[in-house]
Amino acid sequence: MLITELKPMEQILSLIAQDKIFLLQCHGCKEIHFPEDAVKAFAEKLIEEDMVTGLSTMEYICNPENSRLCLEYHRDSIRNADAILVFACGVGVQTIAEIFPEKRVYAGCDTFALPGFQGVTPLEYGCDRCGTCYLNLTGGICPVTACAKGLLNGQCGGSKNGKCEVDPDMDCAWERITRRLKMLGRSELMQGPALIRDFAFSNKEME
Repeated sequence: MLITELKPMEQILSLIAQDKIFLLQCHGCKEIHFPEDAVKAFAEKLIEEDMVTGLSTMEYICNPENSRLCLEYHRDSIRNADAILVFACGVGVQTIAEIFPEKRVYAGCDTFALPGFQGVTPLEYGCDRCGTCYLNLTGGICPVTACAKGLLNGQCGGSKNGKCEVDPDMDCAWERITRRLKMLGRSELMQGPALIRDFAFSNKEME
């Protein structure tokens, strides 16, 4: 189980700058906790400032087949957008980043763990509910769940030919992140400060 919380508005605005944005909101896990009112107010602000090419509210963005079908209806709005801002858990953001690899995809929320039964999901992507989502800095590829060692600051010395040291059949997450950022023209993000995971956020309780 999990909860999502809107990232600080200043942080999101610094990322999207003067971009035209397509807004995508997930209500799949709304019954757990989703900051619907906060997201609505923020979306209205972006619309008033003429930054939005379109928006969609879906259930379970993490279902890639369904997401592809639903977003086909918005293909023109997405094509006209510089980036996609996703209000969902980390799994939803990663799913959209995979569907639209040529677009900058940003996470509008942080995801926190909620004690209780976690369930089992067959989805390709994972979310470790860090409380401080790193996807905006890593091209929509999670360094915590996609890396066998959960490394936050680049690949280890054991990766070889783009493959993971722990699992030779798995692509190195940081090789993927590096390629994605270069393709998106965001290589400067790799020169940023070291990422440090604060485990206190993972145990944050709902206010």
